[in-house]
Amino acid sequence: MALLLAGIAGCSGSPGRGDRTVPSAPPVRLVAYDGCDKLHEELQRATADKVGPFGLDDTPALPADGIRALGKAPSAAKAPGAAPEHSTTNSHEPGADEPDQVKTDGRRIVTVADGRLRVIDPATRKVTHTLELPGGHRSGDGELLLSGDRALVLSRSARMVPFDRPAPGQRPLPSPQQTMRLTLVDLSGAPKVAGSMTSGTDYLDARQSGSTVRVVVHSRPRIYFPGGNGRKKSVAANRDAVWEAPLDAWLPAFQLDGGQSFRTPCDQVSRPSSYAGSSMLTVLTFDLAKGLGDPRPVAVTADGSTVYGNGKSLYVTGTPPQLFTWPRKKTPESHTDVYKFDVSGKGRPRYVAAGSVKGFLLNQYSMSEHDGNLRMATTTSQVEPDDRSSQSSVYVLAQQGGSLKEIGRLDGLGKGERIHSVRFIGPTAYVVTFRQTDPLYVVDLKDPRRPRLTGELKINGYSAYLHPTADGRLLGVGQDADASGRTSGLQVSLFDVSGEPRRIGSYTLPGTTSQVEFDPHAFLYWPKTGLTVVPVRQRDGGTPEALALKVTGTGITMAGTVRNPSETPGTGVTRSLVVGDTLWTFSDDGARAVDASTLKDGDRLPYD
Repeated sequence: MALLLAGIAGCSGSPGRGDRTVPSAPPVRLVAYDGCDKLHEELQRATADKVGPFGLDDTPALPADGIRALGKAPSAAKAPGAAPEHSTTNSHEPGADEPDQVKTDGRRIVTVADGRLRVIDPATRKVTHTLELPGGHRSGDGELLLSGDRALVLSRSARMVPFDRPAPGQRPLPSPQQTMRLTLVDLSGAPKVAGSMTSGTDYLDARQSGSTVRVVVHSRPRIYFPGGNGRKKSVAANRDAVWEAPLDAWLPAFQLDGGQSFRTPCDQVSRPSSYAGSSMLTVLTFDLAKGLGDPRPVAVTADGSTVYGNGKSLYVTGTPPQLFTWPRKKTPESHTDVYKFDVSGKGRPRYVAAGSVKGFLLNQYSMSEHDGNLRMATTTSQVEPDDRSSQSSVYVLAQQGGSLKEIGRLDGLGKGERIHSVRFIGPTAYVVTFRQTDPLYVVDLKDPRRPRLTGELKINGYSAYLHPTADGRLLGVGQDADASGRTSGLQVSLFDVSGEPRRIGSYTLPGTTSQVEFDPHAFLYWPKTGLTVVPVRQRDGGTPEALALKVTGTGITMAGTVRNPSETPGTGVTRSLVVGDTLWTFSDDGARAVDASTLKDGDRLPYD
């Protein structure tokens, strides 16, 4: 292990360290359309430019399992009287809850699994209610948000549907389409469906503040491409189909179970100034206290993939379509576009600014808003296999009018490596890169115009998720590795970052992996006692179980394990939470309750 400290300044337009300069990304701002006719024309033109002999070149592949869970969990509204102390879903920001598979308000636990919603009474340790959810899916899981006596279940599925408007003389052919379903459940008594909404869109993510929920979806035009004999004729026929398609082919419908349908008004659609997109990124708004109704959509003609929110601002990022255009004359430089929405009110969000940075984001933890500025951490590399010219950067963007403009930047982190985890805490960024060793970089952002690298700690392995602890330490969950970079099993590390970064504790479990490495919602940290729970499983298979650790200000010790007995091979613990003095663990087959301090006296609650 080597410790390297530096005090190297970085600023906009200049490299922060080393001799490699990363040029700034092209500026991006938002442009409104002059009415529906102009919107329709530009969507047709953008789509026609991308059409190939088989339709759109960027059509995404279907999810492997045909149905996938959504989102990430809100704090429930408080009922009269004090509920037991309880943990909440591990969300990025305290002001923006994220959907998850399990929710609790301390008085009840609500879960979604196998197409059913279940309510558990933590006091009696009984499953009190089970509700079959609409949609006909009994495989895969949805996720939910909880607000008082209302739960919103979000689920999506891929199915084959016929096109509505085939070309003259052509028979409608089935086409893969994502379908999103929102189901509002009334929990005031026995659970019952209070409303539902469906849409032929692909769900990205959601955030909740109070009873207000923002749902972000992505859609592609619904156009039948007839093709033809030979490439030239096929492209020409497909372009003709684009020019004949109505505006509704691009504006998705959001339909209530009663039949009422909503689409985005033309004056609520914008586009990036740098290009015209053929797909649609839409933000929906609901007040769970009022039920499902007009989703008040706002849209951008762009792609989107990562969502970050803090309750006041909502950011959605995407990769410009030309980055993946084939064939191409030269390898393009990667960059990420980011769109900012003002969600400080309860009504329709306002699309306020856009920007762009070089490189790719890892996930939402690569973004953070602080003092009105957006910080982003990206890895820059060519879009080619085995490329080793990568390096990572930390950017600071400030809103100036309708643009998010770079005001500070630090380059040169982890040359030849890529980012494996990021955590912004106040005016400091912690960035982990990895190829053979794990440099933990500490970046001082107190002066947003001059980010400074103040520390670098090199250890074997890497952290895939970073979490602050009650003692001001930093906890990392990832993989141990040898000197060549070959990973060997779960590694949980405790870092002292009060001065020079150093590792003061670790726990390894050879031959295992954890869901936390790619899904932070699987992580539980209970500050009151230092109880930390992560699901683990053997690399060669086996049933996942909950590994319980005791984390203090000086080290990490093993507290024990909890296994949920299961009749289904391969299923095991995926989530955990604390209610009062009880640790609850959850799998697809049921829940288990044990004493949080001893991990004993367990009760098994199988799902029927």
